[in-house]
Amino acid sequence: MASLVLIAGLSVVFLIVAANMAFWPRVKPRLIRRDQRVSVLIPARDEEGTIVECLQAVVEQEDVVGEVLVYDDHSSDRTADLVRAFSVSHPVVRLVEPALLQSGWTGKNFACARLAGEASSPWMLFLDADTKLRKDAICLMLSEATERDVTLLSAWPGLDLVGFWEKLLMPMLNFLVFSVYPAPLSVKSSLPALGLAHGACLLVHRETYGRLGGHASVREQIFEDTQLARLWRRMGERSLCLDGQDVVRVRMYGSLREIWAGFLKNFYPGFRRKSSFWAFIGMHLVFFLVPFLLAPFEALRGGALGPLQSAALMVLAMRLLMAWRFRYPFWSVLLHPVAQLFLLALGVSSWWRCSTGKGVVWKGRTYLGGGETPGF
Repeated sequence: MASLVLIAGLSVVFLIVAANMAFWPRVKPRLIRRDQRVSVLIPARDEEGTIVECLQAVVEQEDVVGEVLVYDDHSSDRTADLVRAFSVSHPVVRLVEPALLQSGWTGKNFACARLAGEASSPWMLFLDADTKLRKDAICLMLSEATERDVTLLSAWPGLDLVGFWEKLLMPMLNFLVFSVYPAPLSVKSSLPALGLAHGACLLVHRETYGRLGGHASVREQIFEDTQLARLWRRMGERSLCLDGQDVVRVRMYGSLREIWAGFLKNFYPGFRRKSSFWAFIGMHLVFFLVPFLLAPFEALRGGALGPLQSAALMVLAMRLLMAWRFRYPFWSVLLHPVAQLFLLALGVSSWWRCSTGKGVVWKGRTYLGGGETPGF
């Protein structure tokens, strides 16, 4: 009976993954729109290593960019100086000076709200400071938003993976999302639960953003991007997340320490209830790790391919499909059990820090200290 449940559950997940990899729309070449202007808004806190490359890619988008506003979120490095120097030769770029972070806000949400308050173009594109736009990326996103009649469009970025740990662990981000989220269905359905966004690249209609409350409506959330996409849908507006790896790239974290800290802050806060979190942990343990731990013992008994071996092969097949779609190194598929064990340890650690009041720390700020209820 347990074997039947395992195989049946993995079959459902495999179908979701296969549908996502085959039918999730990409941001694709269309009739390029250059008749509208976009305010590019970049919150930046200690981003001296990435901000200039990010800005250079933005200004190369040419006349569609009405202005580029960078909020210096109390950086302790040379971020502000680099932006000021860049703006000398590119007047379209302007540094927004920091204000005191207000109580009840996360740092990024406060920075985004401040930037939106300064923006003047009909559309606003929120970018993380480590995001790199490809040629005509903004025009293509504008075209997608217009053709699909959406007022919030997120381009899910491609991941630039450099070191061993990035190549091994970062593919788990998309495995987490696209093994359960039915991306093609979200294109057809307006259900709020199907709202999804990636904060590294978020295009919104400015008037709609102001009318719905923008980042002020999710001020305390760490998962503000997906929360905004769901808010849009609840309020009768259309939001959509497309595969944007061909127009937007990002190197999210550059070391094992950064990967751990970056996802530690998001993991447990990403669940509305503790029960949902533990159900998720249980699912990943039983369906995506246990088959690999027990399949060798099943193989020792000989005979036909057993259910645990079949389950392990199904998981590897899912990972292989994702490696093909997202262009990950194929060797990372074979090391799935190692990455899965890391993911589970990360999730439990995130829960422990939030539940014990230690909170999660990111760029010098502590969130969810005191054991508050997680994000959404």
